[in-house]
Amino acid sequence: MTASSKGPEPEGGSVSATGEASRAGAVTPPARPVRQLFAASVGNAVEWYDWYTYTFLATYIAAQIFPKSASNSLVPLLSTFAVFAVGFFMRPVGGLLMGAVADRRGRRAALTVTILLMGGSSLLVGLTPTYAAAGVLAPIVLVLARLLQGLSVGGEFAASTTFLVESAGPGRRGLFSSFQYVSTTIGQLVASGIAALLVANLAPATMDSWGWRVPFVLGAVLSLVGFWVRRGAHETRSEEQAKAPRPGLFEALRRHPRESLLICGITAGGTLAYYTWTSYLPTYAELNAGVTKSDALLAGTLSLTFFAVLQPLTGLASDRFGRKPLLLMFGLGFALLSVPLLRALDDSFVTLLLVQCAGMILLSGFTAISAAVNAEVFPARVRAAGIGFPYSLTVALFGGTAPYIGTLFKDLGQAGLFPVYVAVLCLVSSAVYFRLPETAHRPLER
Repeated sequence: MTASSKGPEPEGGSVSATGEASRAGAVTPPARPVRQLFAASVGNAVEWYDWYTYTFLATYIAAQIFPKSASNSLVPLLSTFAVFAVGFFMRPVGGLLMGAVADRRGRRAALTVTILLMGGSSLLVGLTPTYAAAGVLAPIVLVLARLLQGLSVGGEFAASTTFLVESAGPGRRGLFSSFQYVSTTIGQLVASGIAALLVANLAPATMDSWGWRVPFVLGAVLSLVGFWVRRGAHETRSEEQAKAPRPGLFEALRRHPRESLLICGITAGGTLAYYTWTSYLPTYAELNAGVTKSDALLAGTLSLTFFAVLQPLTGLASDRFGRKPLLLMFGLGFALLSVPLLRALDDSFVTLLLVQCAGMILLSGFTAISAAVNAEVFPARVRAAGIGFPYSLTVALFGGTAPYIGTLFKDLGQAGLFPVYVAVLCLVSSAVYFRLPETAHRPLER
């Protein structure tokens, strides 16, 4: 990174559609940044709607796709969360491959591929046969669909992170970065809302039979809408990058090992806290505090709405005050409060909602700016692939396994260890945040 000046410097943003660069060497952002923001956000929301629908309907999928155990009622749910985790382990592959496509062919090309892939895999989940009808073929089809979804989501984060930050104007990288999780949260919110609506209006037998399939089929249709929107976006890769020799598939790892490890450290605590608070907490509250399924889904929906509103406000704060203070607020906050917050849960809807919202405030210190922080680590030549692989690998190891580990602790009679696990990993990431250089006011490297 270039040395920081005494005051804020113009931020380089990204390449314009014509590839013009400023005299200072920073890249001029696209002339219509709001359009860029919309293209990235709409597609990203659809991607994550498809991904998160699986989590909110996990108990229904467990009952239909996996065989029941006479000795342990948690076995089907554990199997469902194991498939959830398996999908995460395709994300590093997607981050590497689609990141390479974004660095070689352009950010827009990668974004259109990922959304079509997600639409197809979502449809496959919706059409998965039941275990009663197809036997072992049912979980095999489900695993295949989740592997394809993992490939898509891994590539989506790599390409959309790069696209968003490169589209930002001066002093706005944090704000644009925040829309990564604004759109992610909107997708998750729609998934949660539709699941809650179906549970509230369909008879339990109907929901078990075919109602849980409806959101996945809808996701496939929405993917076509996202594809159409993204086709009209402006490419942020410069003409100089397009004409330069293509980077190798593993060039980012080979030439920037320190930066790759840095992204792992930045992400570890954040991804565990994120998936715990935004995805697994309703199920955790059902299993450990006796919260009803409908109350858990409603609390999740309301807290996600609050979370989405927080993102741009936190992103703007990072543009003014820097990235490190917010990252430390998140990391140390979760290290100190994860255990008391999760242990405070009881069978009350109000308590669950308050616990979720308190965590969301802290979590926004990571989510709103992680895209900007990651993009500021790598040069543009290998930015997408450089972000995609280490980020997605860390998410697979710590985020994707969060529901499974939490449920496993419950199955072993040690449910109280899960909050400790969250706190310790957030403390580890906090140590990384202490050593990070402040990059909020530095030009974005080309």
